Amino acid sequence: MWRQSPHDPFFRAPANTHPYESLTPDVVLDALATLGLHGDGRLTGLNSYENRVYQVYLEDRSAVVVKFYRPGRWSEAEILEEHGFSLELATGEVPAVPPLAFDGKTLHHHAGFAFSVSPYRGGRAPELDDFEVLEWVGRFLARIHTVGSAKPFEARPALDLHTFGLDSRDYLLENDKIPMDVQRDWETACNAALDMVRQTALALQPPASDFKPRKLRLHGDVHPGNILWTPTDRPGGGPHFVDLDDARTGFAVQDLWMLLSGDRAQRTAQLSGLLDGYEQFREFDRRELALIEPLRTLRLIHYSAWLARRWEDPIFPINFPWFGSSDYWKGQILVLEDQCEQMAEEPLYA
Repeated sequence: MWRQSPHDPFFRAPANTHPYESLTPDVVLDALATLGLHGDGRLTGLNSYENRVYQVYLEDRSAVVVKFYRPGRWSEAEILEEHGFSLELATGEVPAVPPLAFDGKTLHHHAGFAFSVSPYRGGRAPELDDFEVLEWVGRFLARIHTVGSAKPFEARPALDLHTFGLDSRDYLLENDKIPMDVQRDWETACNAALDMVRQTALALQPPASDFKPRKLRLHGDVHPGNILWTPTDRPGGGPHFVDLDDARTGFAVQDLWMLLSGDRAQRTAQLSGLLDGYEQFREFDRRELALIEPLRTLRLIHYSAWLARRWEDPIFPINFPWFGSSDYWKGQILVLEDQCEQMAEEPLYA
């Protein structure tokens, strides 16, 4: 009996399985071989839930990172905008890691998957309690934003109240992702939080104020795991930025706030370090700091919807077994109520 091989470029996984279940090590190595890259059999899965990312050692003892994009998440145009942005950054001497081009192309297809290949870059998480490190990171964030402000994204969406907040809320409610015993309380807390996000946004818009925050292309997901630090006594030492998969249009402060942690005094000190570096290269309007807690609120709501949307991927129930229970949603109600209190406070200032 003939069976379709997962190596066939027209292969599609059976309807009752998740596409990633067909992404075996052989498929990964075969995909690289189509580009003339031959693995020596060693590959390691890297930390990524949204996509599948592997470090692969080649026969010449070098290593590459291959990323298989989640089917159906981004269009080809949106992925290519990510690639183009990363290349602009690298050309502008920002330490980003753009994908490699083969025959002039950075996006490739094999066995039903779109994938890209990047050079391997090592490093560790930055020490964000070190003022010098924060200042260094801030300088490069400013340079990312200088490149990002040069032109807009045409295909990639914005990070805003609608895409992260309202769409996420509606998806969770319309698809019965929240247990009935807590659904009404969660909806009430969510709506209250989103109303405060909306009020903050309106308060910052003309004619309510003279502040008109400028949107630009962002990294979009600047957290410590997406910054790799190389000791400064080595060539190319300092930070480099990875994973532009969440690149979107938004406000500059989006690429700063996820690097802040701890109590208010700690976050203020961290923010001071980042902005000291940032403003060496680019002006930052401190009125954007009022958006930190609204942006955090949107991310929290979006995160719950993201988990719910990905639940058919077998890796999610394994790694997030606590998600979806009534206790989880009760915890989210408390988190959203706390966010309302945070949004009512004076914003951070540095």
